[in-house]
Amino acid sequence: MKNSKLMKERIHRVKVLFTELGYEVYEGEASEDSFTAVFEHENGFQGGFFIDGESKFLEIAFTFSFSTRLGSFVQKNLEEMLAICYEYGCYMNLQKFEGEISFSVFSKIYYTGLNYYSLKDTLRDFKDCVESLTEVCEITKD
Repeated sequence: MKNSKLMKERIHRVKVLFTELGYEVYEGEASEDSFTAVFEHENGFQGGFFIDGESKFLEIAFTFSFSTRLGSFVQKNLEEMLAICYEYGCYMNLQKFEGEISFSVFSKIYYTGLNYYSLKDTLRDFKDCVESLTEVCEITKD
């Protein structure tokens, strides 16, 4: 991003909004034109966000990782997982790495519309999406 002042303002604004919503934002990784960090709510919900200097959107993400031995399980449930993402206005990315299948869920908010209420609503839908996906994937909290 040519204007590092704008990038700094976006990072500050996003951190403040997450904090106001009861999330702790952990120190992230910054480069000249991007910033990524992890957030966690007191109820245990975690995720990450990404600020790209070339994008007009704040991106929120959560990733499920599966062993490649569970490939048939993922394939069997993929249609339902896609339907859940669609229902909550999220999109996804599926990648296969050596020994691992990564299913990432994303949501975006346009910076010009980013405020306390829009982030609150987006995070509510995003959290509901992740929880529904967790049920489909039969992941239990112990």
